[in-house]
Amino acid sequence: MKRKLTALLLALCMLLCLASGCDTAGNIDDDQPKAEDVTVRVGAMNGPTAMGMVKLMDDAENGKTSNEYEFSLETGADVFAPALAKGELDIAAVPANLASILYNNTDGGVKVIAVNTLGVLYVVERGDTVKSVQDLKGKTIYATGEGAAPEFGLRYILKENGIDADNDLSIRWCADTTEALSLIAADESAVAMLPQPFVTAAQSKVPGLRIALNLNEEWEALGNGSAMVTGVLVVRSEFAQQHPEQLDRFLEEYKASVEYVTENNEEAAALIGGYEIVAEPIALMALPYCNITCLTAKDMKSALEGYLKVLHDMKPAAVGGELPGADFYYGA
Repeated sequence: MKRKLTALLLALCMLLCLASGCDTAGNIDDDQPKAEDVTVRVGAMNGPTAMGMVKLMDDAENGKTSNEYEFSLETGADVFAPALAKGELDIAAVPANLASILYNNTDGGVKVIAVNTLGVLYVVERGDTVKSVQDLKGKTIYATGEGAAPEFGLRYILKENGIDADNDLSIRWCADTTEALSLIAADESAVAMLPQPFVTAAQSKVPGLRIALNLNEEWEALGNGSAMVTGVLVVRSEFAQQHPEQLDRFLEEYKASVEYVTENNEEAAALIGGYEIVAEPIALMALPYCNITCLTAKDMKSALEGYLKVLHDMKPAAVGGELPGADFYYGA
């Protein structure tokens, strides 16, 4: 009886040692994988992408996250490309087409992990003359984003509605939103294509400025099986391979942040203002129009793949020359 009991206890001890990473002598087994504490470095642009991330930023600052984070806020995404290439950032929020360009330029050095923003482009006017895309014929449209996703999106929607962007109307490209605002303010008949949250900021400065068309809805109305994707989150492929647990935790915490922001506009606007992403009153009014989301895995691929194909068919250079491979879509 004693021998049976002793054998049973020895077997139990061996199982416990194996489960805890020990060898049979009770020593730590260095071959066992261990959770590693790393600081996840995240970059986002001031605007909808950072707005959706703000609860995660606040939780990280208050020690409420499972990962350690270091956030960088910028006015444009151009600084993120070299930072990712040099390994100075792990995750970044970038325009959807830039993610594809980065993938192609780095031989698969980045992967897309989430769609974080759908269409944020709106056609606005001070009058009441634009009620459909067809009403844009013969107009002069002030817009920003020449040579980038906003231009490609506008041209595609016009083309699919039978409008020649070069002959049926005039597009005046502005250097920035400040120039666009000055032109709108000076011309009562002006029509413009602007992104949120700048649309809301412009409405607070130009009396009577109204949203005439939601280009996200116009894209969906085409029924092409894709979505108008404005922004995505990318990760360095090396980071994804070396730290899958931390990456999965980030996605969980980012998704929770998006849900909080979209369901609690007032509280989220206060945080957004506190982090100086967008002024709190503007954030509160703009949030319902920013189309902040968190699409991952197959949902992400379904939305993004078709969008990138549209851009590629219009101008291959817009996505880096060719469409990204299947390994571009993390978890899909």
